Amino acid sequence: MAERAQPVTGLQSLGAGIATLVALALLAPLVAVALRAEAASALNSSDWAAIRFTVLQALLSAGLSVALAIPVSRALARRRFPGRRLLITLMGAPFLLPVIVAVFGLLAVFGRNGWISQALGTLGLPPLEIYGLHGVVLAHVFFNLPLATRLFLQGWQAIPSERVRLAASLGFTPRDIWRHFEAPMLRATAPGAFLVIFLICTTSFAVALTLGGGPRATTVELAIYQAFRFDFDLGRAAMLGAVQVLICASGAILAFRFAVPRVLGSGLDRPAMQWEAFAKRARVADAAFLTIAALFLILPMAALVAKGLPAILGLPSSVWQAALRSILLAVSSAMLALLVALPMAAVMARRHQTGLELIGTLSIAISPLVLGTGLFLILQPIANPVALALPVTGLVNALMSLPFLLRALTPAFAEAEATQGRLADALGLQGMHRLRHAILPRLRAPLGFGAGLAAALSMGDLGVIALFSSPAQGTLPLEMYRLMGSYRTDDAQGAALLLLFLSLGLFWICDRGGRGRVGA
Repeated sequence: MAERAQPVTGLQSLGAGIATLVALALLAPLVAVALRAEAASALNSSDWAAIRFTVLQALLSAGLSVALAIPVSRALARRRFPGRRLLITLMGAPFLLPVIVAVFGLLAVFGRNGWISQALGTLGLPPLEIYGLHGVVLAHVFFNLPLATRLFLQGWQAIPSERVRLAASLGFTPRDIWRHFEAPMLRATAPGAFLVIFLICTTSFAVALTLGGGPRATTVELAIYQAFRFDFDLGRAAMLGAVQVLICASGAILAFRFAVPRVLGSGLDRPAMQWEAFAKRARVADAAFLTIAALFLILPMAALVAKGLPAILGLPSSVWQAALRSILLAVSSAMLALLVALPMAAVMARRHQTGLELIGTLSIAISPLVLGTGLFLILQPIANPVALALPVTGLVNALMSLPFLLRALTPAFAEAEATQGRLADALGLQGMHRLRHAILPRLRAPLGFGAGLAAALSMGDLGVIALFSSPAQGTLPLEMYRLMGSYRTDDAQGAALLLLFLSLGLFWICDRGGRGRVGA
């Protein structure tokens, strides 16, 4: 039906033009980086050490996240208990958390002065040391364990219940269920999950900046920042940026290669099978995995609230000014992302557009710091990049959130055309009138969710702004990092809690607004 609906021709033409501008905004900085890198000197030993560390920590982080997610998701799939739905919802929270906020929470639990170190001190044991490779991996597992768990949980729930019932009637043992159902699902899902998490970990700047722990624990992105900010060696920063693009592009290509379809076939859309009958002997193990995972996710946030709440009212004025800049930047970035995503989604929903899909997902394979470096190289001859720090940061944040908005808007746009297209044709609605009266009312929920997600991601970003900004232009994440560098720990924890409230608040406001009653 969507193919027979009349297209919103003006919006689709606008979408094609915007897609071209997005491609230019993503590729032009890469070209600038490549040209500058070509004239740069060869990488030195510290640069190669950063490359090795980047790959190593990403491999370890992805491997541990996937390995730990398997028993956690398996326990969630086959157990029903009070609070299960809340725990599954909690699995999505780390994606919305600003990275530096989560790092503060981890420090409050696992740091030298954290809860665990204090407990060890009462036993006469030395405190934990979180800085270095193990700290970076710990933070990445905190962020990506929930993601892998959700991916695997979807795989378990997608196993046709009819086949599991047939297996039960045939007397399958738990080992048979693993062999014929669970293991094939994991073989289909785990490689893609591993590579997606690997890709995320290669572009994690804030984690390495706060927990890296010196030259032996420096990622490529952190090396770019150091070459750019401290040495102002643009050639070396560009060369490292080219290496980062190569690493990310390789991971993205492999991730798409292993994004295989379901291998267990389809069912009759009956309710998901209850797995308890095949796991009666594993209740204690499942409960242990779920308890450990829940504590691992909840304790850092609880510690952050406990330590940050007393300091939040006494924060210096610079923190509140930075918070206001962050709010304005997040709202502007979210609006820009929606203005870009909606016309592109109109084209992608109308017919399969491989080129637009590629453009829409290209930012996943490009590091924000690489984009920032390229934009600096482009702007330097014609303007003062520092004066444009906030607009450039807003642009990069909008581009980074574009894939998530397209994923939410495109199916909803196609469904709206399929269900409302004939009526719109009968009423003669075309162009903007068709969009306003037939399409947009059905897009309120994904628009609200997408705007909230873009605002939350922009609110917590500590990347491009760290390259460009002067002290008077710092956002709240950057101000937090400066407070931490000045050993003003209490103020930094209060600022982290403020950032947490603002990020989740922006997401809630946008998402709740989109889920309000839709007028006819």
